[in-house]
Amino acid sequence: MSHAHLRYLNPFPRNLGEVLSRYQRVLVPELNMGQLRSILRSTYLVDAVGLNKVQGKPFAVSEIVAKIKELLG
Repeated sequence: MSHAHLRYLNPFPRNLGEVLSRYQRVLVPELNMGQLRSILRSTYLVDAVGLNKVQGKPFAVSEIVAKIKELLG
């Protein structure tokens, strides 16, 4: 398990494709409809799974933990 925080999106960090390819599962939590996940999937051909929330509230830790358990289970 690992965590990456993208500080800038254009251009993506040079080693992002290499980093993403090291993992079997990639979870992209977003407070929108999943635009970053779509870009990552099309640019780097990784099977990224999205966790989207469009309620104007931040994620609770329990929401992210539940999604991780769902992906691993």
